[in-house]
Amino acid sequence: MEITSPGRGVMAKFDGTVTSITSEAIVVNDMTYPIIKSEGNLNNIKEGTFILPSKEVWQEVVVNVGDDVKKKQLLAKGVTKIFFQENVWVFAVLGIIIGSVWGIGKAAVYKHISEYFPEEVGVVGVLGGLGGFVCPIIFGYLLEGTGLWTSCWMFMFLLSAVCFIWMYRVVQRMMRQNNQTLMKHLD
Repeated sequence: MEITSPGRGVMAKFDGTVTSITSEAIVVNDMTYPIIKSEGNLNNIKEGTFILPSKEVWQEVVVNVGDDVKKKQLLAKGVTKIFFQENVWVFAVLGIIIGSVWGIGKAAVYKHISEYFPEEVGVVGVLGGLGGFVCPIIFGYLLEGTGLWTSCWMFMFLLSAVCFIWMYRVVQRMMRQNNQTLMKHLD
């Protein structure tokens, strides 16, 4: 699978006239804007087997020498090219595993919150709503920073692992405090 998508471009910080364009920079009046050139790393990558996606990022100039530009006008558009060897079976298995784990985790959270913190159930709902608002914003920043569409899945994996470990430790600590004889049989 090969995806070409827009990337981070270069915009003019001030009004002016384009005085020079090279393969490394655009000069508007006295201001130099560096640009990223394509290295062609992904042209021959289709040979071999890769587990992780590969990407290349570059910028293409959209102005000419002598053009008058205004503040925040696009000087060079960004391009991100991603290559990933997809396999429908790997994706299906990973999708089923992550869905199952999230379902079990969600059920465990609701069970433990209502059992151990009955006065705090409303806070869990608020935090869930906050996560539904903040996570897409984080996904956007991750995509912009890495250029990988799968970065949101990587973030969710790390967040899920941290939450799992945190919940496990809290429940174990509470059970040790409340039922020391029962914990001897569970450990």
